[in-house]
Formats: sequence, structure tokens, C-alpha cells
Amino acid sequence: MVQTPGRPVTLADVVATLDDLYPPRTAEGWDAVGTVAGDPAQPVRRVLFAVDPVETVLDEAVEWGADLVVTHHPLLLKPVHSVAATTFKGALVHRAVREGVALHVAHTNADSAPGGVADALADLLGLVDRRPLVPHDADPARGIGRVGRLVSPTTLRAFAEAVAATLPATVQGVRVAGDPDATVETVAVVGGSGDSLFDDVREAGADVYVTSDLRHHPASELRERAAFEARGSDGPARPYLVDTAHFASEWPWLAVAARDVVTRLAPLGTVEARVSTRSTDPWTFRVEHNCIERTPL
Repeated sequence: MVQTPGRPVTLADVVATLDDLYPPRTAEGWDAVGTVAGDPAQPVRRVLFAVDPVETVLDEAVEWGADLVVTHHPLLLKPVHSVAATTFKGALVHRAVREGVALHVAHTNADSAPGGVADALADLLGLVDRRPLVPHDADPARGIGRVGRLVSPTTLRAFAEAVAATLPATVQGVRVAGDPDATVETVAVVGGSGDSLFDDVREAGADVYVTSDLRHHPASELRERAAFEARGSDGPARPYLVDTAHFASEWPWLAVAARDVVTRLAPLGTVEARVSTRSTDPWTFRVEHNCIERTPL
């Protein structure tokens, strides 16, 4: 938990700070970022940061006395014509308003920002000398994902174990595709769903790619292509894949955002921020069974 002395700030103050850190203009065109509910003039003393705008997070916000919840994922990503309390999303909005809890979203604008989701994940994994995986045309310091290198090369197995030990534990755990004894040094990361960026990962020359929500066919084709091209060059079948839970890969940003918001607001007055303690990963259990052994590509 982080705190600053002084007067309470307003929602407008906090939103201005968030927009400075994560400019809405840098969000993807399909995205829905910004304030979902809340009066710009309302005082904000406590801010809760979470990955998802779901009921358990609002429960925690009310219990803690938060005035604002900042989430990474949008509540209303697709256009809606009603927020009546007859739907689960409408009911969440109504309850937030009744409880005096504002809701703000920083999604793909936080993904691409310096100090955003991608940098937080890269920091946690110890990547140095990094750059955006897909830089923005107007600002090459911003962009989706990051590519960097480990301070010392390691094996794919050791790297994957470090990823698992560093990120929040989830039912999925960490899935890996590749030779566990292969050497890795150059790492690409994308918090959240990342299998649409495989061509960018290959072009970046990454040994291993850490992301989430990897689907069967794109992952299979990437690994088959890597194995085919490796036979022709007598080199390693890269990139290898490390697949984490979506929630887990974006969670590291929350503490960074909380710290940065409090630091920026310090000259204005008192605000307290903390990271939600509720896991919003939707999976609740996994059934174990004997796996079919396969020689890694």
C-alpha cells in the first residue's frame, strides 16, 4: 500500500493523471477506455487497482471503502443500448453508483505505455535492453509488447520455472512448447492474448515468447514452422512458447500503476492506492491425468 499526505483529490484529478500516464489516444481503435461511472467532482481518497471489473472486485472496493476502481479490462467493451440492472453488467454499474465507487478503465493504452503492462511484465522477468515488440508509428517508445534479453542465458525449463514462480499462481499454471534444455536469452513478452503477434516475435529474433491465451492451431503452426526451418539451417527451433494465464500476465502492472498514480498525485493531496487481493482468473480447478509423452519441437 502507498500513501501521500495532504488534501483529498477529485476523480477529475485522478483521471487526468491516468490519462497522462496512459493517453487514451494511444488505445487501439476497437477499445473502450476511460471513465465508465463516476462524478468528476467527487473526492477520491482510496483507489483500488484490479485486472477485471467483476463483482468480487466491487465487493472488495466497498469493504475497503474505495472511491475509485481502476481496471485493466473494460466492463463495456462492446456497444450497449442499456445499463439496466436486469443484466449482470448493468447491475454492477448500478451498485457502483449507489456505493459511490467510480470505475475507470486503462486497457490497450496501458498495454503500450512506458511503465505499462508490457514493461511491468518485462521488469518482473528481468529483461534488459528492451524495446517495443510492435512500436507505435508516432512514438517508437510506445507499442505493444516488449523484446529484451536476460542478464544471463538460461535453459527454457529454468526460464519457465522462473516465470511460474514470479507470476500469481493460477489453475492453468504455465504451459511450455519447446526443448526444455534449449538455451534462451532474447525474450519477447505480451501481457494478455498474444498469438496474433507471432510474425512480429519471429522478426524480433526472440528465443522465447511469453504471453497468454495461446490457441492450438496458431501455436502448433508456429512450432511446426520453427522445426521445419531449423532443419534447413541446423539451428534451434525458435521461438519457444511460454503460455500463462491471461490474468497472471497482466497482474504485475497493477502495483506499478498504483505507485505511479500516487506519486503523480502527491503535490495535490492525499490518496491511498492498493492492488486487489481477489484473483479474477475465471478457472477454478483442473483435472489431472497422465499426459501423452511427446518429443519437444
